[in-house]
Amino acid sequence: MNKIRPLALLIVLASTLPAAAADYAPLHCAKAATAAEKTICASYGLGQAEARMATLYQWTTSFVAMGQRGNIQDQQAAFIKKREGCGADTKCIRSVYNTRIEQLEAVMDNVKQHGPF
Repeated sequence: MNKIRPLALLIVLASTLPAAAADYAPLHCAKAATAAEKTICASYGLGQAEARMATLYQWTTSFVAMGQRGNIQDQQAAFIKKREGCGADTKCIRSVYNTRIEQLEAVMDNVKQHGPF
């Protein structure tokens, strides 16, 4: 019985590891290339939205099951396309971030209510 507990703990910890780093890398402003990236880096408020969204993304992909993780990753790719589609339009970028942050917060609320396992 005592041997089963460490194994169960190891399985639980392994299931909560963060998703692969290639899933989403937060903006690196020194390497900003697109109009949207440059606009985000030039705006304190948008930079804060990027940081919040990136943190929530890492948390959600760490705490959900693999099937749901795949959905979140697909939604993240769609978010990036939408964000890039805004170009330098600050209002559009802010709206896209607000929507994505709300989606990720909803996932975290669900995790808080039901647990990650």
